[in-house]
Amino acid sequence: MDKYSGLNKQFIAGEWRDGSSEEIYEDKNPYNQEVVTKIKMATQKDIDEAYESAKQAQKDWEKVNAFEKSEIMTKAVQIMKERREELVELLTIESGSSYIKANVEVDFCISITKEAASYPMRMGGEIVPSLVPGKENRLLRRPLGVLGVISPFNFPMYLSMRSVATALAAGNGVVLKPDEQTAMSGGTIIAKIFEEAGLPKGLFNVVIASIEEIGDGFVDHPIPRMISFTGSTPVGKHIGELCGKNIKKVALELGGNNALIVLEDANLEEAVHSAIFGKFMHNGQICMAINRIIVAEKVHDEFLEKFIEAAKKISVGDPTNQKNMIGPLINPEAVKRIVGEIEKAKTEGAKVVLEGKVEGSVIHPTVLTSNTNNVATAQNEMFGPVVTIIPFSTEEEAIEMCNDTPYGLSGAVHAGSIEKGVEIALQLETGMVHINDQSVNDEPLIAFGGEKQSGIGRFGGRWSLDEFTTFQWISAQNQHREYPF
Repeated sequence: MDKYSGLNKQFIAGEWRDGSSEEIYEDKNPYNQEVVTKIKMATQKDIDEAYESAKQAQKDWEKVNAFEKSEIMTKAVQIMKERREELVELLTIESGSSYIKANVEVDFCISITKEAASYPMRMGGEIVPSLVPGKENRLLRRPLGVLGVISPFNFPMYLSMRSVATALAAGNGVVLKPDEQTAMSGGTIIAKIFEEAGLPKGLFNVVIASIEEIGDGFVDHPIPRMISFTGSTPVGKHIGELCGKNIKKVALELGGNNALIVLEDANLEEAVHSAIFGKFMHNGQICMAINRIIVAEKVHDEFLEKFIEAAKKISVGDPTNQKNMIGPLINPEAVKRIVGEIEKAKTEGAKVVLEGKVEGSVIHPTVLTSNTNNVATAQNEMFGPVVTIIPFSTEEEAIEMCNDTPYGLSGAVHAGSIEKGVEIALQLETGMVHINDQSVNDEPLIAFGGEKQSGIGRFGGRWSLDEFTTFQWISAQNQHREYPF
């Protein structure tokens, strides 16, 4: 589409240009597989230039007045508000987002950038008492320097902006590598926004490259002091190993196998309404999405009946139709993977009670039941519109099933009593739990992150500020100090 032709470039050292690779990537609409644009990919040479540019620009950016930094962030917020319609359209076409999901994503971007606008005013320090007479201890919050950010395809703009805006506001330089499938909505549109907002040239760079060509070069590079990665657990483990080897900070937001527990005294209408959203928002392609629903035996059948009835009513199809809540998965390979997991679960004893038909890259809502947690669709993150519903007899059994996963990102409990829900939540091995709600929640002032193999670090509020900064101790000896020799 001509409208987005200007977004198919690399953004390096403040210049829009083609990458140095011979590879041409076809960026496709996931719903109809039409080519939206073509991108000449970046090489390691381009990545080197991007990191070097960020390093040089960061030295001056750190010294820029806090009010000026904050003003740039505030202007970026205003641009997003003014360009909402354009951003929503881009997210719909490139990532297959529904109208509601795309608007939610833009809201998230606006909110996190608003919060980031406060960071320059919070880059202070403190004076701490000393054991040594006449010594003044100053603890100063400082930027890390340069960060590398790697973002995924599912919430491409927000999961880039979450690290980019906060890192920039804290005084860092940034190089962003978005998923090539969402290179524009997850990368170059953000560069356009900050360029228009007045961010200094060269401070923020976007490189679109294939792992096949650059390998570990983006993470292994000597310039970035930290890598922020959002994506799959296997890739996150590899990035964590590389950062450990090179003594770099790392923030990892990885996969999830999130459970919703429904106790027998829960309000079933509310639980079903909540579960439908938490499972099928953005076709289940959310790291926080409900993967398993664990329901008390006494209400299992009633819950299942109501859930299936509600799932059948969800409108499915072309995401450009604002009435459709479920659209395409990101690519045809994702469909094949999910269909394979369903077939495997059936051989393991699971039953398909609502079979969602497959139309191209679209899968209609699919519901399975199982008497155990040990079927493929319950053990593995579906990242699609597929859910497994499992009965439990005791609260202890529900908690054990919920924790029976290497992941620990999000979760939810529906209970007749808030305090009972909290009591259960405190026994769940997960970074976030929501009572009488569902697992898909994110807010700009809250510590967002997981436990176990769902990641390391926290995003949001003061926790992002801590992630993307460091402290320097400067002491001043104001009077003669006696030494033992």
